[in-house]
Amino acid sequence: MKLKIWSFAALAFAIATVHFTAASLAAKAQLPTRPSIAAEAAVTGLPTVVTAPLVESTPTPTPVPTPTPLPPRKATYNKCHVAGSEIAMTFDDGPHPKLTPMLLDMMKERGIKGTFFLVGKNVAEYPEIAQRIVAEGHEVANHSWAHPQLTKLAPDALKKEIADTNAAIYQATGIQTTLMRPPYGAINAAITKRINEEFGLTIAMWSVDSIDWRIRNAEHVTKLITEKAAPGAIILAHDIHPSTVQAMPAVFDTLSAKGYKFVTMSELIALDLPEPIRTTAGAQTAPATPPTGTPAAPLAPRATPATTTP
Repeated sequence: MKLKIWSFAALAFAIATVHFTAASLAAKAQLPTRPSIAAEAAVTGLPTVVTAPLVESTPTPTPVPTPTPLPPRKATYNKCHVAGSEIAMTFDDGPHPKLTPMLLDMMKERGIKGTFFLVGKNVAEYPEIAQRIVAEGHEVANHSWAHPQLTKLAPDALKKEIADTNAAIYQATGIQTTLMRPPYGAINAAITKRINEEFGLTIAMWSVDSIDWRIRNAEHVTKLITEKAAPGAIILAHDIHPSTVQAMPAVFDTLSAKGYKFVTMSELIALDLPEPIRTTAGAQTAPATPPTGTPAAPLAPRATPATTTP
């Protein structure tokens, strides 16, 4: 009897569940569907906003600027023609173990840059000083290995003087120099051409000679340099003489007060302008095209001092 009652109850529950599910589906079918975006826009009058699909953008690479080619150099420079007040202070015959560091301290204190024409054997002996010169923003250049007169050397000996010095500078500093100053200013057209073409070096002469190699007096050195300096000047001094180094604070401070800006020699060369053409009356006209293959006239060689090496 109890079994029949439970069977009728289960059957009634199943029938009720079917009726409830059918009623729910019918009610859901009566619900309105959401109109499309276009239909909503037609009813509300609002503009239709269509969102574009997301597309991963590819970054545009930054173009690498084409380097501006350097202007061709002359074979020799005695001075430069500049629009500003730049000058090049140059020092020969170092590095000296005591005087060159003293000079570097003076220049560092004033933020002054210069060019050091180094003797190869001295670089080999004091490489750490050559390294300091470069590290503090100065330029290094070739001044031969043992300071001979190049015009008196055989071709092979000349080559060895230049090549060995280039190698010593490179080994000490990692710099491949582009300038060479002949000892005593002794040079000729044939040697100039050979150094230009075989070694790729520009001959660096000077327009102001401090004569510190002959007159060892700081006051005299200061007076001569500060009176003869001019825009574009290449000033010659030697960092192996105590009197020269003693003169440099006054030289630097006086020329700075006059508005001169100290640059390396290569920086000065980069500023070099064509020399103006002068008429017979002395008036300046349009600049001439700078020569690129004919060496500038070198200065007359100085006499070789008996007790010093300029």
